[in-house]
Amino acid sequence: MLERCSQYELLEAGCDEAGRGCLAGPVFAAAVILPPDFHHPLLNDSKQMTERNREILREVIEREALAWAVEAVSAERIDEINILNASFEGMSLAAAKLDPRPQFLAIDGNRFRTTLDIPYACFVKGDGRFADIAAASVLAKTHRDAYMAHIAEEYPYYHWKKNKGYPTRDHRLAIREHGLSPHHRLTFNHDRGQLELF
Repeated sequence: MLERCSQYELLEAGCDEAGRGCLAGPVFAAAVILPPDFHHPLLNDSKQMTERNREILREVIEREALAWAVEAVSAERIDEINILNASFEGMSLAAAKLDPRPQFLAIDGNRFRTTLDIPYACFVKGDGRFADIAAASVLAKTHRDAYMAHIAEEYPYYHWKKNKGYPTRDHRLAIREHGLSPHHRLTFNHDRGQLELF
């Protein structure tokens, strides 16, 4: 069972991202403040949940959270500042949109940088430990998946509805055949010689 948050003295927002390892599409980040009495038996690290359960939890979180926000950082911006900094930027932008303003940020991962004047702590595998980070992981993942399904309508041959932009064999084969789309991250490894790894 997840702890609701990492500490109880300050109003905390959990923060997480989705899509760091993808070849295409934005990285999405979310920040969530849960109410003190929040509990849902299905809530977990979004990677451990079924797609159906993630969609159920998305509705619950967006309805019941004290505040939530989701931000997307484009492939172009990822190429400009690198994926790690883009993840930090996305989480910072999402946290900055919260009302009420959080007094503390619980970050999934082992490092973070921000220009926000809000104290924070990083938690490795925090999305499997704290409900507010898990909730952020669910929102980041479901919003990103919906976005990838939308742009897949224009570029069906990359199979983004299924692979969500991750470097599957089908995705890499499509890059070999069709080249890169405007949604691909140019600084990521699209080397054709990598295909045998998949």
